[in-house]
Amino acid sequence: MSVTANFRWRDGALHALDYCDMTAVTVLAADSWLVSEGLALGVELHRQRFMAGVAGRSSAASVFWDAAIAAIPSAGDWFPRVELHSNGTLLFRLRSAPGRSSSVILATWTGSDLRTTPNVKGPDLEAMLAVRTSVQPLGAQEAVLLSPDGFVIEGAYSGLLWWRGDILCGPPQSLARIDSVTARTTITLAGALGHDCHEEHVTPAELDRTELWVVSALHGIRLATAWIDGPALAERPGRLATWRARLTALRQPL
Repeated sequence: MSVTANFRWRDGALHALDYCDMTAVTVLAADSWLVSEGLALGVELHRQRFMAGVAGRSSAASVFWDAAIAAIPSAGDWFPRVELHSNGTLLFRLRSAPGRSSSVILATWTGSDLRTTPNVKGPDLEAMLAVRTSVQPLGAQEAVLLSPDGFVIEGAYSGLLWWRGDILCGPPQSLARIDSVTARTTITLAGALGHDCHEEHVTPAELDRTELWVVSALHGIRLATAWIDGPALAERPGRLATWRARLTALRQPL
């Protein structure tokens, strides 16, 4: 059974809301992460990203975060989200985790860049939902954003990584995008295991015959099995399963 409960921070505590009206506000900062049986990956990194997005707009953000963490049940699978709204409201959404997968089909977003704040998670969530939805009639589950020069930046709701042999690659930091906690964790782990990690400006065509990973807090690492009207992709048998298990092993109690 799917569960969603909203809590507003007020007077030093979380208060349940029967109804959450979002018509008059915008989201200034947000973050979400997967919690499975009380375990989560990179929660401190999610906290740092949310606090950076808040950027001094709320003096209560830190204690609000702690209260939100404490409110997450220790049993079950959850995908909680914290938000700072333009009216100053801090909102905690306790949500059941939706379905997850280990593979995904991609398509290129061919419209203009709808992101207004590409380095901050939150303000562009609705725009990115529209982008992702727009490619679904093509048979894709995720849209790939490109720079004006045609270089791969990120997915609408995900980070992108790819393998060239045993070298793990990703887009350069100079391409404005969300700092993906899952991508950062994967790259850090790869370095610790002795893999070279490189940044690359690449067009979709230059990813032909690479193993491409689509990474996010909800799904972890997913293999891109196809790119509609894009490059032909590859897979090294067993690598995806090994790395998904490695990320799972890094989860820690809240």
